[in-house]
Amino acid sequence: MQFPANIKQQTCSDCLSGQDLGFQIRMAFQPIIDWREKSIIAYEALVRGPNGEGAGWVFQHINDDNKYYFDQACRVKAIETAARLGCKTFLNINFLPNAVYNPETCIKATIEAADTYGFDLTKLIFEVTEGEQIPDKAHLNRIFQSYAKRGFQTAIDDYGSGYATLDWLIELKPHILKLDMQLIRNIDKNPAKQFIVERTIEQCELQGTRVLAEGIETKEELEYLTSVGIRFLQGYYFARPELEKLARLAEIQGLN
Repeated sequence: MQFPANIKQQTCSDCLSGQDLGFQIRMAFQPIIDWREKSIIAYEALVRGPNGEGAGWVFQHINDDNKYYFDQACRVKAIETAARLGCKTFLNINFLPNAVYNPETCIKATIEAADTYGFDLTKLIFEVTEGEQIPDKAHLNRIFQSYAKRGFQTAIDDYGSGYATLDWLIELKPHILKLDMQLIRNIDKNPAKQFIVERTIEQCELQGTRVLAEGIETKEELEYLTSVGIRFLQGYYFARPELEKLARLAEIQGLN
């Protein structure tokens, strides 16, 4: 795995300014629901462009030369914005494992950001998406282990849509597994999807990994997922991501 030769130690101001990207980034937040407690347990930080452009627009501007700076900038911006908005729950931050050349070095800007903006480090959850090609499972395992030693929680995002299999789940042992929306869509009427999800739940229970279903859009999907014991939920059914805003509990749909 190779990284640009000009990588330097980042400070919060470097990453927050976006100067190494050539454009500003902002953050939208989508709540994650604890169905049992009928509460908001976390917010996922989702990158947006300077005028609120979607993640697709942002990633069109990311390449091998600025991937490292982008990963660092997203972490810092997520923490800075969440702290400014008064976030007291867990904060889910997506990261690019292929942009992490050394877990111990690359976490420094994150720790500095939390200290600078007064955000509780123990409330950070790092998500790795299945959408990124990860040729080196051992490298990702080192990242997960390093983060766990520091007290951070880790999550595999978009499970069921990309590289990860039960073997990955067993070896990486994330704290949280997020079921991809493609598995969730119309799951109430799809026995094949139900089989995959229920088998995955069984393995997660064996190893102590919490299951989170994302991309929920209908009452029927919600009813099936809660019937098989999934407690943590996310999706448009409850709330859409909002730019630089944390949805309040009273604004969440479908909790009654």
